[in-house]
Amino acid sequence: MRAINLLAPEHEHEFEAEYGLPEALPQGETKLWQGAPDPLALARQALMVDKLLIYFGALIVWSGVSTVYDGGSIGDAGMAVLRMLPLIGLALGLICVIGWLMARTTVYTITDRRIVLRVGVVLSITFNLPYSRIASASLRDCGHGRGDIALTLKGEDRIAYLHLWPHVRPWQLKHTQPMLRAVPDAAAVARTLAGALAKADAAAEDTDMAGDQPMRAVRSPDDKPAAQAIQASAA
Repeated sequence: MRAINLLAPEHEHEFEAEYGLPEALPQGETKLWQGAPDPLALARQALMVDKLLIYFGALIVWSGVSTVYDGGSIGDAGMAVLRMLPLIGLALGLICVIGWLMARTTVYTITDRRIVLRVGVVLSITFNLPYSRIASASLRDCGHGRGDIALTLKGEDRIAYLHLWPHVRPWQLKHTQPMLRAVPDAAAVARTLAGALAKADAAAEDTDMAGDQPMRAVRSPDDKPAAQAIQASAA
């Protein structure tokens, strides 16, 4: 009898013609990069694990201090703290598992024509974002080589915030911005995307489709093109 690894099945999305994509790439389209969020970084950013650690730490301190203040001994305070630890550990563990599942079921794909986001733990949803509908992109460095790449859509194009979460720029509710979140080696991914956007603009201009639209580039928070900002930081 063949063994099945439930934690790492060979291909859990059997309906996919190609991994991370709803259908095989058409002839002439090239995949430039494909990856997924870093699980720990995604849990820390989207699920606010760091803030929860501070909150639970404050609860532990408050429990110990209040026990002593009410006349209990140091031992009583220690027992009060110990009674809280299993519940706190369970809560943090569940949150980390959710973050791991989110990262594991997410695939970001960059081609020379579009960005594809396959997201969803229970129900997978695929978002196709052609470069013709992307106005700009911005890179946010999260440290340790990881980063977020937020995409601003053109015109009135909108995707519901809840449909995208957590792969969306936080608190941009009215004008949602899809985001490649907690991407490892984000600087290299940003350079790849910047090059693809530049080539797409050049191709559009050659076919008189771009009109007078300005050239797009992946930008860092200080409003420099990502490639330029990365070179400056490396110098």
